[in-house]
Amino acid sequence: MRSVEWLRGYLPNTLRGKLLLVSLAVVFLPISLTGYLLEREGRQALVQEKTEKLFGLARLLDANLGPGYDALLADAGQSGDDREAAIRSLSAKLTPFTDLVAAANPGVGVGYYSKALNAIITYGPSRDYSTTVGTSIPPEHPGWRVLESGHKAVESGPQVRGFILNAMLPILRDGTVIGYIWANELSDDVERQAAAMDRSVLTVSVGGILLGLGLTHALSRRIARDIRGINEGLMLMRSDLGHVIAPPSGEVGEIAVEINSMARALLDARSLTENILNSIADGVIAVDWAGQVTAINPAAEQMLGVAAAGVIGKPYESLFKPDHRFASPLLDTLKTGRPHVGVALDFPAPKQTLYLNVSSSLLRNSRGEAIGAVVVLKDLTEQRRLRTQIMRADRLAALGELVAGLAHEVRNPLTSIRGFMQFLESCEDIKEWQRYAPLIVRQVDSLNRLVTELLEFGRPRPPAIRSVQLNDLIHEVSLLAGRKTGARMALDLAPDLPLVEADGEALKQVVLNLIINASQATPETGSIRVVTAAETGEGDRRVAIVAVADDGEGIAPENLDKVFDPFFSTKPNGTGLGLAMAHRIVDAHHGTITIASTPGAGTTVTLRIPFLHSPADQA
Repeated sequence: MRSVEWLRGYLPNTLRGKLLLVSLAVVFLPISLTGYLLEREGRQALVQEKTEKLFGLARLLDANLGPGYDALLADAGQSGDDREAAIRSLSAKLTPFTDLVAAANPGVGVGYYSKALNAIITYGPSRDYSTTVGTSIPPEHPGWRVLESGHKAVESGPQVRGFILNAMLPILRDGTVIGYIWANELSDDVERQAAAMDRSVLTVSVGGILLGLGLTHALSRRIARDIRGINEGLMLMRSDLGHVIAPPSGEVGEIAVEINSMARALLDARSLTENILNSIADGVIAVDWAGQVTAINPAAEQMLGVAAAGVIGKPYESLFKPDHRFASPLLDTLKTGRPHVGVALDFPAPKQTLYLNVSSSLLRNSRGEAIGAVVVLKDLTEQRRLRTQIMRADRLAALGELVAGLAHEVRNPLTSIRGFMQFLESCEDIKEWQRYAPLIVRQVDSLNRLVTELLEFGRPRPPAIRSVQLNDLIHEVSLLAGRKTGARMALDLAPDLPLVEADGEALKQVVLNLIINASQATPETGSIRVVTAAETGEGDRRVAIVAVADDGEGIAPENLDKVFDPFFSTKPNGTGLGLAMAHRIVDAHHGTITIASTPGAGTTVTLRIPFLHSPADQA
């Protein structure tokens, strides 16, 4: 890592310097490598050409030898027994041809060697190397490897006549190596030709490098000038997006054109953003990391009763009433990074407390780095005032319906009691009194039951929360309700249902009421089914499901919205408080109760009760 940092310290910082450095690498290295490869390949090709030429000469000598040394000796009437005489005889016959070949190829030496005589037979040109005839090659001479292996070989190094490139061809007659033929050339000649080729490659390489560097230098000056102009224009655009950069020619000019287009688009986007912020009805306030206001739109100014000039640069807390404890979602987002969406709260503005819907989130720059936070304020004060009026009107309307229903429910028993008493007022027969007294008592009991249910409905007690096993509770209620109905009852209870934090007695009342309602709507040949299950509701909250279904007469569609209203009942003797009471009990457990019904097909009532009862939910 330190070596990399050290190297960076020596690299140029300007674009022009980097272009020159890159061009040096791009031009110098390829041309140098190409020159090296050309020189290497040229030298190898030169050596290969020389080698082929030398072997060609060796093959000419091999063809001139004919059947071999023994045949030449036999023609001369000689034998191999007298070594010196045999060498002189063979040399006399072969020297003219070797001199001829050597004369036709200046600088080349050729000759024959006999394995049987272990001597050089001829070495042309003979005027220079005749003294070597009759001598033997030393043991380390590569010619021995050719004689032993029977394969041609090429050697470069010091040999008989100096530092040479020597091509050696074995002489094979009847499958036997009888000697070898060589053709060699002084390495000085080879090196001289290779050096001339190297000079040519070097000249071309250096010329190419200098030309490339010159062109790069000129091009880099032009590019540096154009980029300097664009950079100066960008510096001006920091304060004036309307500034236009004069585009140079070429691709750099296209960059300038695109920068101008982007600046215009950014200017248009800024104008559009400002127009949107100035036009929307919701208040928008932005703060930096220090919590100081950086932007506020006119809607927020009007909502809070402040002026932008008076709050820009000041702490966000200055928008609250002094010494007012207020948990601001914006400041919490600024502190924790956690966004808030749709939080309804009372905002202590300087002039009045507003009821606002607040959403806050972090502000990020183009690199995704948080630079502050923004809050959107929606004024719900007037909506809450209107909603309060509507709720008051709804309560008055509900109270009117309750009073009307109560009057209707009370009037019928009172009318019956009054009629009985008017009849008994003039009756002196004790039997008549005994006959009508139980009827009067039943009417009074009916009034008492109505008043009791009404008190229960009007003054609900808080639920006594404890752990309840719903399946056990339903078993108990079903046994009690089963004696009052002839319908077939089936239980489908989840075996692994967890305990529920609830008021068991209150839930018994709800389930018993639902089963009784189902039995009253179901003929004796019908069936009632009670199901329990567990599911995940909203906010990943686990809830218990209790469903009571029947195949009875069902509920008319126009009555579905009224079944939870007090005193609404389709049964002749019903008070209409049973389902209203059940709804209140389920609400006290922070659950829901829903009804689905099809006339003539049956009704299903579904309870959803959270497994965990949180008292904080009541707040």
